[in-house]
Amino acid sequence: MQTEASPYATPSPVQPASSKGTKETVKNALSQWGRKVGEATRKAEDLSRNTWQHLRTAPSIAEAAVGRIAQGTKVLAEGGRDRIFRQAFSAPPDEQLRKSYACYLSTAAGPVMGILYLSTARVAFCSDSPLSYEAAGGDRTEWSYYKVAIPLHRLRAASASASKLNPAEKFIQLVSVDKHEFWFLGFVNYDSAVAHLQEALSGFHNLQA
Repeated sequence: MQTEASPYATPSPVQPASSKGTKETVKNALSQWGRKVGEATRKAEDLSRNTWQHLRTAPSIAEAAVGRIAQGTKVLAEGGRDRIFRQAFSAPPDEQLRKSYACYLSTAAGPVMGILYLSTARVAFCSDSPLSYEAAGGDRTEWSYYKVAIPLHRLRAASASASKLNPAEKFIQLVSVDKHEFWFLGFVNYDSAVAHLQEALSGFHNLQA
């Protein structure tokens, strides 16, 4: 190959490649690519199923979809989930929010849509919208956000389970040291929620040991 004389251009000879080595390289690359595609497909399928289950948990799928859009708008307007968490639970500066998950809290009146927060100090839940209740005396109706907050040192267990009749319906049960139970369901990112809650609980108990 002829090249123009230039101090910046020089030929670089290529060593002949082994046919066997090239085939093995291609085979390994395709195998790794296949595994990654398979994993990505599985995660996408899980996310799709969980999102559908999340919407189905509400009394109205349309209302649930609108609620999620409204929550997303609120997050953008108020500067992120960390700021919403701090405002809702008066978190001190040294408490850091680790994760947040869209889900429902099971109550006697039915599932309540909201966000489950995991921080360095507590597990907390706040409903997306205020709920109505009768004020003392029953002469008027008032509105309030439904909140639950369990300090990590008061959390005894975080357990995963699923409905025997409908395996797609998955739950996380939180139990406090004084045996109060809270059931959460309809997670969009269920596996991540289970893993991080159990990791946080285990890590905190190890520090206290």
